[in-house]
Amino acid sequence: MITAAALTAIVFNSCNQGSQDPFASINAKAAEEYLVPIRPASEGRNPAWNAFARKFLYAPAFDFKPMDGAREYSFTVKDTRSDAVWTFKADRPDADLSPVWNDIHPADVHLTVEAIGADGKVMGIVGERDFLRDFPFNGPYPGKANPYREAALRAALYAHRMPAVQSWKNQIVPDLSYCLNAYPCKIIGATLATEAFIARNIPAYKDEAIAMARNAAQFLIDQSKPEGTPLEFFPPTFYEDEAQAGRADNKGWTMVMEATKAGRGFLELFKVTGDSLYYDRAIKIADTYAKLQAEDGSFPVKVDFITGVPMNDAKVTLEPLLNYIYKLEKEFGVTKYAGMKEKAIKWMTDVPMKAFDLEGSFEDTYSFGSEPYQNLTNCTSAVYASYLLKQDNPSKEDIQDAIDLIRLSEDQFVHWDYLPDDVTGVREIPTPSTFEQYRCYEPVDDSSCNMVNAYLDLYAITKDPLLLEKSRALMDHLTILQNQFTGMIISIDEPVEYFWLGCNYITFTTLMRLADVLGE
Repeated sequence: MITAAALTAIVFNSCNQGSQDPFASINAKAAEEYLVPIRPASEGRNPAWNAFARKFLYAPAFDFKPMDGAREYSFTVKDTRSDAVWTFKADRPDADLSPVWNDIHPADVHLTVEAIGADGKVMGIVGERDFLRDFPFNGPYPGKANPYREAALRAALYAHRMPAVQSWKNQIVPDLSYCLNAYPCKIIGATLATEAFIARNIPAYKDEAIAMARNAAQFLIDQSKPEGTPLEFFPPTFYEDEAQAGRADNKGWTMVMEATKAGRGFLELFKVTGDSLYYDRAIKIADTYAKLQAEDGSFPVKVDFITGVPMNDAKVTLEPLLNYIYKLEKEFGVTKYAGMKEKAIKWMTDVPMKAFDLEGSFEDTYSFGSEPYQNLTNCTSAVYASYLLKQDNPSKEDIQDAIDLIRLSEDQFVHWDYLPDDVTGVREIPTPSTFEQYRCYEPVDDSSCNMVNAYLDLYAITKDPLLLEKSRALMDHLTILQNQFTGMIISIDEPVEYFWLGCNYITFTTLMRLADVLGE
């Protein structure tokens, strides 16, 4: 069995290029990696993180407690749809399932762990668990429907041509017939970034795109809190009553990390216009973050939009802010937020990484009172992995943390294939795809992009072809899903009015990145 200590060596070793079938060695390497459990509680680094997990790709280990007098423990895994059974014994009840993991075919399974006494008889059950033994990576997958760069430009144009986006030509308020415009930082911030992308990459649309973006930016400025207030220069998370903006626990509140998305939009608009108004706004947003940061480096999830008083004592993970600071440093040479960055990284290390609890906060699903690990999401774990990996000369510890986060993200959210429905025999979810979070357990385009960006950031260091093939498989699938007439890449399995423009921006920029990596 492979130990966790050996995992980094596995990731850094190249696949056997001498094989006649390159995927034979790539798939074998994936299978080998899946035998290594992800930060099990038995290591002592963190509590058991998988109490709410529904499925596993990597051999899981569960926090079952020993029974007094037990000599060993018997593990039995049963396929709930057939008579298939896999068994092994271990000297502790929290052992991982690697002895049989790669023998278990993809299936909904039931695990029973029994204590065995000195006389060889069963003393009792110490733990049971139902879960999906998910499909492993097994390439090759269907190729792309269109070149990545072409798919990216068509996806951007779809967003640009949306009636609610076109409405910015003639007005400085959002068209709420597109209900997600009720999330100004996220959606209108992404509108600025999208139109800036159009202006850079499609010259024929440049003037129109900039004019639309300027009007959208003016709305964000007009809605921002004035100088001298606790949240000065922050645009709101919520506007009017559409979507979830009118919910009682959203009305009058704002989510602290959302202003980074508006700031990113201002920066992208500045790059194509040179207008310092937008750069200054982005800097002022960062300045407000520096004022709001607690001494321990933390920020609340949600605050009163007038007073800045937190709704509760919940803390938010800081990958949005850290990536915002990174953008200011790398693209604009702004270094004055080094202190804020250092405190934020320390808090991330001391709190969520120590607990290995990478939960998310979303404007449409957030609630207070969750148990630890109840809403894990790749939107935190994969994105923070990318942040760690793209630093100059990342440390061995940061690389290992990033590998663990990528494995967690794939384990819990990537579906390389999907079991057919019991009744219809139809695979109801198109794959390969990536689900967003436990509370929105559906495939979302930018979640696949989160994985791809993390894979590519690790690939830049290791040159491991498995990472590249995983990236291609996920992005190829998005080009297949793309509407060949309109260019739309669906965000989620919901009506078109729930097309998430912010997700779309991440998707087409990730398509462009993969095109650059592959020299397309």
